[in-house]
Amino acid sequence: MQDQDAVERLLTRMTLAEKIGQLNLLPAGEGLVTGAKQPTRLSERLATGQVGAIFGTKSLATARAMQERAVAGSRLGIPLFFAEDVIHGHRTVFPLNIAMACSWDMDLIRQTSAFAAAEASAEGLHQVYAPMIDVSRDPRWGRVAEGPGEDPLLASRIAVAATQGFQGSAAGLDGHVAACLKHFVAYGAPQSGRDYDNVSLAWEDLLSIYLPPFAAGVRAGAASVMVSFNAVNKLPMHANGPLIEGWLRGQTGFDGLVVSDYTGVQELMAHGLGSAAVVVARALHAGVDMDMVGEEYLRELPALASDGLNAPEADFTLSADQVVGLIDRACRRVLKFKLQLGLLDNPFRGMEGIGAPSRGAGRKLARRAAAQSAVLLKNNGILPLPKDIKVALIGPFSADRANMLGTWAVSGRAEDVVPLNEAIVELTGQAPIVAWGANIVDEPWLEHRLNVHGVTVMRDPREEADVLAEAVEAALSADVIVATVGEAKEHAGESSSRLSPDIPAPQRRLINALAGTDKPLVVVVFAGRPLALGSIAAQADALLYAWHGGIAGPEGVADLLFGVTNPSGRLAASLPAHPGEVPLSCASDPTGRPFPGNFAKFRTGWLDMPDDAPRFPFGFGLGYSQMIYDRPSLSTDAATAGQRVQLRVTIRNSGTHQAIETVQLYASDPVARVTRPGRWLIDFQQISLDPGQSHEVFFDISADQFAYPVAPVLHAAEWVRDPGIIQLHVGPNSRDTNTVELTWLT
Repeated sequence: MQDQDAVERLLTRMTLAEKIGQLNLLPAGEGLVTGAKQPTRLSERLATGQVGAIFGTKSLATARAMQERAVAGSRLGIPLFFAEDVIHGHRTVFPLNIAMACSWDMDLIRQTSAFAAAEASAEGLHQVYAPMIDVSRDPRWGRVAEGPGEDPLLASRIAVAATQGFQGSAAGLDGHVAACLKHFVAYGAPQSGRDYDNVSLAWEDLLSIYLPPFAAGVRAGAASVMVSFNAVNKLPMHANGPLIEGWLRGQTGFDGLVVSDYTGVQELMAHGLGSAAVVVARALHAGVDMDMVGEEYLRELPALASDGLNAPEADFTLSADQVVGLIDRACRRVLKFKLQLGLLDNPFRGMEGIGAPSRGAGRKLARRAAAQSAVLLKNNGILPLPKDIKVALIGPFSADRANMLGTWAVSGRAEDVVPLNEAIVELTGQAPIVAWGANIVDEPWLEHRLNVHGVTVMRDPREEADVLAEAVEAALSADVIVATVGEAKEHAGESSSRLSPDIPAPQRRLINALAGTDKPLVVVVFAGRPLALGSIAAQADALLYAWHGGIAGPEGVADLLFGVTNPSGRLAASLPAHPGEVPLSCASDPTGRPFPGNFAKFRTGWLDMPDDAPRFPFGFGLGYSQMIYDRPSLSTDAATAGQRVQLRVTIRNSGTHQAIETVQLYASDPVARVTRPGRWLIDFQQISLDPGQSHEVFFDISADQFAYPVAPVLHAAEWVRDPGIIQLHVGPNSRDTNTVELTWLT
């Protein structure tokens, strides 16, 4: 491989136009559109060296043809790199990211990311726009489906595992791709949960909740980062130099490539930051190296490099020499990225047709991932089902294929999905009594909006009374009901914010009707976000949250229902009792008038929600065996800052099934300089226990785990730690824990 000096030698030979061309990132064709699309005249751009990279190619042959044209059209033979949205799998679609987070299994996330990388690399791709590591605590935001959930520690470990899976030991090796951490930053905390909306939050929250996953991904070697659409504390991220050049590069040491999101530079004008020339100068100065789709860099930078910029209305000035220097800086980063990918040595690296990994192996991995991602929320002794039981399979997802893929499965195929009714037949040898029922939507305006996306949602033309009657008839002729409810894949994802994230009303009426039959009722929820389940949680005898599980999602559900696999998923995001109580997190700050557990005037709480409304906390999930936790103990009750303390806890499987248990450790800081979270996750471990087996788990604890930022402004943040009592909470979820206290002496 050429050394870094090769980049400098190449830069000295490039014209200004060639350098600007390297900063242009364009789509391959019509493909998937996420914003206002501009005509690109792609073939002309390729032939004249005005493109640095392409995203959205759908075949190896297409990528190779574009590379041949680009190399031939470039005076210096500078190759393209090719990218794609590989969000939760490529051709083999795995469960949604929020579902994978519920596995709490970093090795599984590493394996699925590596498999996706191998499939993507076999089609000539060099970079994937993943992992998406936006912490989010508001299920109204549709893109919670693509993220790691509500907790920064879990998100940070996922960032590391996914980056390692995508890149392997080096992003430039065949079978691997460059990871792109996104979306930088706080994209998951928009006001009212509205996609693309802006974020206003305390610097302390930015530093302790939303930035840590990016720091972890950088430490893991992530080769690139994508900037988010939103503004943070009034400054849009595509012009946010303090966070891009200041925090990301200056404080974490990131030296990779920063790309814009789709038309993100252009959208700075709508944010109110000025003309096209002004926003281009601001984005480039802030550290955005490549302009995706909008071509503002291509149009505006030649004049800026000649004349500079004086924009007193925006209080922003750059000389022509400064602009040229910024163009050189960005071009150098693009070329270094291509060097890292091995493309400066061989423009056709990865395009030799080595072939994709075994689809059979991918399907086996996807089925395991689907089973490990589903979360059993309730089980009154109904599950697992015997294989010879007579099942009434009822609901809109009972034979569904397309919705199982979930949002952002751009290379997935619905025909690869085995629907639940067929999965049950394959597993048990018996066909269930099937009754479709309950429209996914019942509001015509919502149906119309979803159909704009080109959707899977269709209204049942029959009267609802007839649909419910058919469902009840099927239920009465069976031994057990398995009801499938949830949301269509278009309900979640980009530009799919919902004011009321709950089960659609027709489906709630279906569950009411089925609950009235007195037959055992198993409810399976297929969704892309944490939904408020309302009365369904009380009506169901067993409740399984299966998410949108990818090509093998229904097969993974069948494995769980019939005991082939034991449930091990744990919630990566709290499930609210009512959609109106979001945002929600186990780490919410305490108030001066805390909720006492039942309604009381002048206390935190909801006037119009029952005190016993069912909630499922972060980290919650059941298995088919009960786990018994002994009281935890510490190696010492008091320690100085330099000491390490060990916490021990013994867990026993008291049931008759093998189990995977996720042992979770939380902390509280009851007295500090500022209000601290009620409790926050500081560590977790997964263990496997046979029936009757016990296992002692050890957690190493150090003082730096309890440091927190005090930040009047971002760059004046001071990380501090107070001596005194820390409470440590150990258990199977964030609510049901045993507590010990540790005193830090200094």
